[in-house]
Amino acid sequence: MRFLDHATIRVAAGDGGNGCVAFLREKYRPNGGPAGGDGGRGGSIWVEADSGLNTLYAYRHRRVRNAGRGQDGGGKNRHGPAGDDLILPMPVGTVIRDTATEEFIADLTEAGQRELIARGGRGGRGNARFATSTNQAPRRAEDGRRGQQFELTLELRLLADAGLVGLPNAGKSSLLASMSAARPKIGNYPFTTLEPILGVVAVDIDRTFVLADIPGLIEGAHQGRGLGLEFLRHVSRTAVLVHLVDVHERDEEAALSDLEVIRAELRAYSDELVDKPSLVAVSKADLPGVAETAQALRDRLRESNIHVHLISSATGEGLPELRNAIVAAIDTLRSDRAEESQA
Repeated sequence: MRFLDHATIRVAAGDGGNGCVAFLREKYRPNGGPAGGDGGRGGSIWVEADSGLNTLYAYRHRRVRNAGRGQDGGGKNRHGPAGDDLILPMPVGTVIRDTATEEFIADLTEAGQRELIARGGRGGRGNARFATSTNQAPRRAEDGRRGQQFELTLELRLLADAGLVGLPNAGKSSLLASMSAARPKIGNYPFTTLEPILGVVAVDIDRTFVLADIPGLIEGAHQGRGLGLEFLRHVSRTAVLVHLVDVHERDEEAALSDLEVIRAELRAYSDELVDKPSLVAVSKADLPGVAETAQALRDRLRESNIHVHLISSATGEGLPELRNAIVAAIDTLRSDRAEESQA
């Protein structure tokens, strides 16, 4: 099953059943009066966040989803059964919008979260409901109401504690493989990673965090170049960003230029992305000249209060320190948010 983070579907809640026009005609009750039952309500459509899903692939081909129709009412005051509700499981992190109006409908941020998407139609009333002292034999009943129908845009935005960002071939996949049990595709060519990959990083026995290897971007990503829009969509949900930079056979000016390309694309997509807590990791510490360039970069960024970590995915150098720095940034962010919510 391939990763799919965008889909469009049409949902139709069930129509309500029609009310019935009927009268009692029993042996000992020749004039028993109106006895038409109500129609059942139509089934509604719900979405539910399922932690076992990580793709919208199930909605790629089956793009129309219908809930059950309410049954019509019957004689002898028999009400029609309600239509069956339909529950659509979706990955945690799915954002749902009305395609026609672009109106926000739901954001599934927690496993088990359930939201009503389309309400089923109300069942029509039977003629028994219309009997009055002046109209004891009504011959009218209501038709069931139509269920709500929408075309929905589904967009999956991965929920990760930290995201690895950087230009193609910066070494993000190798770093994720070194720090977690994830096994992303690794190769020496641009855009090796074509879709976001999550890995769980163990800090100690009872502490972990989720690290995302997000596809590389190029200049102009916010305009759709390269894998830009797919990249930026997922960055918006990460709490902490780790900028990975390759300085092998390059100087600190080139590294600063790489960082500015990424920051410019983040800023062009949303100012909020630039304001996220960030760390810088210089990869390939095991290669000649990298440590010296990393120190020069550290000196240049010290005034901006940006911490630079020297790491090697091949040897493991610097990985424990980077892991601890990511955890500290995550904890600080959560503490700040908790204080803001209590203020």
